[in-house]
Amino acid sequence: MKVGILETGAPPDPLVQRFGAYPAMMSAMLGPGFETESFDVAAGALPAAPDAHDAYLITGSPAGVYEPHAWIPPLKAFLAGARGKAKLVGLCFGHQIMAEAFGGRVEKSERGWGIGLQSYDVAERALWMDDVQSFAIPVSHQDQIVVQPPASRILAANRFSPFGLLAYDDQPAISFQGHPEWEPAFARALIEYRRARLPNVDTALASLDEPNDRARVGEWIRRFLRS
Repeated sequence: MKVGILETGAPPDPLVQRFGAYPAMMSAMLGPGFETESFDVAAGALPAAPDAHDAYLITGSPAGVYEPHAWIPPLKAFLAGARGKAKLVGLCFGHQIMAEAFGGRVEKSERGWGIGLQSYDVAERALWMDDVQSFAIPVSHQDQIVVQPPASRILAANRFSPFGLLAYDDQPAISFQGHPEWEPAFARALIEYRRARLPNVDTALASLDEPNDRARVGEWIRRFLRS
């Protein structure tokens, strides 16, 4: 399966040196059996056509989907053009830009930053999921979907993020507010890097020592892509 990774941002340089960039994390999450190609969307690169790949994964980003970056409108247009032509999986910023591209709205949330490990309650089980009642993955965001996109269903949520996992009825597309591709060590290093501007840092760091469901969610994504 040919998978295009739409890279919408990068970790801070010191963390790239230690952990690699987001496309490498995405490829590691997918594992063998997927032929990946990355596109630096923030530098203006996009695939030649939506059907050039079987699926696209949209990464996280330090940018907000509502910010006036020149690359954001073309990305929205590309995602809208990919509807029904390729499978889509969005993570964090990817989750939010998909929502905007498909009729929802994203804002900087009054709830502030979500960091550390967060658990989401499963509201509806898709065929590519197993029968767990909840799952926990790392998060790092202060933006939230505030208007649910039409034709989407909430598969999982928590009190902090009411739209934690979305699936779309009119196309093969899913998105997660969290980061199943992040190892806890990377999430911990990113929190430490941003410590001066984050709340409840010690609590968030402690949460990353708890068991997580990164492997489970990664398997869900693989099942979705192969289904």
